[in-house]
Amino acid sequence: MNFSNILFFIFLPFLFNCDTPQENTNISKSGSYQELVSLFKEWRSFETPPDRNGAPDYTADTFNKRWPRFQELQKTLSEFDISSWPINHQVDYHIVRAEMNGYDFNHKILKPWERDPAYYKSLWNYRSDVPGHEGPTHHATTELWTYTFPLSLSEKNLFIKDLKVIPILNEQAKLNLIGNAKDLWIAGIRDIRRQSTGLKTILTRQGVKSHPDLVDAIHTAIQSTDGFAAWLESESTSKSGPSGIGKDNYTWYQQNVHLIPMTWEDEVLLLKRELVRAWSSLKLEEHRNRNLPMLKDAATSIEYNELADKSATSLMTFLEENDIVSVREYFEPALREHLGGFVPKEMRNFFWITAHFDPRPLYSHFYHWFELARMDTEPHTSEIRKDPLLYNIFDSRNEGMATAVEEMFMQAGLYDDNPRVREIVYIMIAQRAARGLGSLYAHANEMTMEEAGGIHSEYTPRGWMKTEKELLLFEQHLYLRQPGYGTSYITGKYLVENAMAEFARMKELENEEFRLKDFYDGLNSIGNIPISLGEWELTGSDLNFESLLED
Repeated sequence: MNFSNILFFIFLPFLFNCDTPQENTNISKSGSYQELVSLFKEWRSFETPPDRNGAPDYTADTFNKRWPRFQELQKTLSEFDISSWPINHQVDYHIVRAEMNGYDFNHKILKPWERDPAYYKSLWNYRSDVPGHEGPTHHATTELWTYTFPLSLSEKNLFIKDLKVIPILNEQAKLNLIGNAKDLWIAGIRDIRRQSTGLKTILTRQGVKSHPDLVDAIHTAIQSTDGFAAWLESESTSKSGPSGIGKDNYTWYQQNVHLIPMTWEDEVLLLKRELVRAWSSLKLEEHRNRNLPMLKDAATSIEYNELADKSATSLMTFLEENDIVSVREYFEPALREHLGGFVPKEMRNFFWITAHFDPRPLYSHFYHWFELARMDTEPHTSEIRKDPLLYNIFDSRNEGMATAVEEMFMQAGLYDDNPRVREIVYIMIAQRAARGLGSLYAHANEMTMEEAGGIHSEYTPRGWMKTEKELLLFEQHLYLRQPGYGTSYITGKYLVENAMAEFARMKELENEEFRLKDFYDGLNSIGNIPISLGEWELTGSDLNFESLLED
């Protein structure tokens, strides 16, 4: 592939539009950036569905009635002339366009409210480590992690209001769920049953039983959730269809919604390459380290806590003293909230196996928490970027960066004190590549979710994905629900590496010094947006899209 083709590959997302090239050619182009912000606010207001009996309305009639209004919003966006705007404003335009494309795709293809029972999961016990929940999520979830027990009076009333949505939405779900996606249906039952278990644990929270009205709301939600799960079970025997969206739909979605400049086939090739590279690099590392003592895993809580504290200090000191990134005062507290705890060997899943040997590779991935702390503490000045992007459009940036820094920090010297830890990094890369590859075949309907999990399990080194099945089920289910999420760790990593290479090349052409801190700080300041857009804004490339199309 020559250099011009590489650049075309990088900037391909900006050549795609939801409308066909023949449409809107005679429309008078107009609109200021402030008008874009106003349109964005209208769009976000529209994207939240109307109320139906106290819950969001996902019925087919309501979607059909609202469709003309969506087309008006999309048409208005297409009439903007952004050619003279600064790059950061053009980037914001493409974010809005991608979100609208996401709504269009969900309405026509993904239809989680019709195909995916897990869409109706309401109870969330934890904050996601990325800007929004991973996977399609309805608009009125109960975010248990935002409440402090014992509840104040105002919190109790708000919590009851949240809980009352659950039975209403469960009943609506029985009307909406008309899809025939077998794997999504069967796996979704597990999520709903787990919700019932989660609701029951709330009854044990401090102060809950002193509020009879709250206890009643919880019991009503439990009863409804159990009934919904039973209904899903009874309907499951009639489900026989595929759950993947197909190669062509997958490619369109990646290019037009998540702005990943790759096709389904490109992603298969990349993930196969990364899987092979990770395995071969692991074996070279093992050979190199053959005379060094093997890593010893923490065997007690005391050992793990000491290891976790030492590792957190090591990572933060490394980032600060080696000018890797500007370390904010909120970085270390954000990391230390998530150091984890000791897990008995027989109960450890993949990631906690790695952490009990040395948690620094996992803590590097916890770059996530730095990014969320930045959103909380220093929100982006753009109205369009300051909050989480819809439809997991942030995945290439957040999952890609978190995965990329695992290897980048390693190559920058994080494990010079213990080269054996480098082996863990390559094992983690192999695991991400294997699980993403499985998800690609599942979306092509060439494998079932279980068969995709087989690739995930069998091609992860040292059998570390075979020790605890819960993680395997969770991940493959998520990736089937959210196209592209399973691959975003590796495709996003590739795009982050590509952005670094282009940033370095730009500096070299301008006879300027490349500084690693400038690269990370630049992407951090741009925000949690698709990495293809982040690279454009970071490098300021003025590549002529039309000439690339002609090529």
